[in-house]
Amino acid sequence: MSTLPPPRLVVTAHTEDGTSVFQSDTEVQPFFPFGPNGSSFSNFYHSPQVPVSNTSFPPNLSNQLPRCPPAGVSFVVSDYPPGVKVPTHRTLSQDYAVVIFGEIVLSLDGGEQKTIRAGEFIVQRGVNHSWSNQTQSPCRVMFVMVAAEQVVLGNGVGLEETIIGKR
Repeated sequence: MSTLPPPRLVVTAHTEDGTSVFQSDTEVQPFFPFGPNGSSFSNFYHSPQVPVSNTSFPPNLSNQLPRCPPAGVSFVVSDYPPGVKVPTHRTLSQDYAVVIFGEIVLSLDGGEQKTIRAGEFIVQRGVNHSWSNQTQSPCRVMFVMVAAEQVVLGNGVGLEETIIGKR
């Protein structure tokens, strides 16, 4: 179980006359699909398409694995307890990430690894990857996932999405 506090999400909107207001201010409770000692997700925002609507409220995806819709965008935070390793997977998205707290090791299927620390950034472009927290402290990473075209190799083979726990 993460020792980090649930993330706070503040959402703005408009009144009928166009005045800016705060629509909500809540703590987003994490979702633990891999059990209480695994990584967790706090799904903040999800739109099935881009451009997104600034007038409708997105669906509640609090208890779902974060998946970017085929033509949309998702905004999520993931917490990684000490010692957690996430299996290798690929998403059909371009992911913009920042490590907010702690550090995480990003491993690619070609064997390369990089340690990314708090305040550092990642642009992940549809690669097969895994995450591991090799420290004694929790790690929090923020992701904005944007739908992307499928990666097609020079021989015409398209790289498919691989979902954690499924192939």
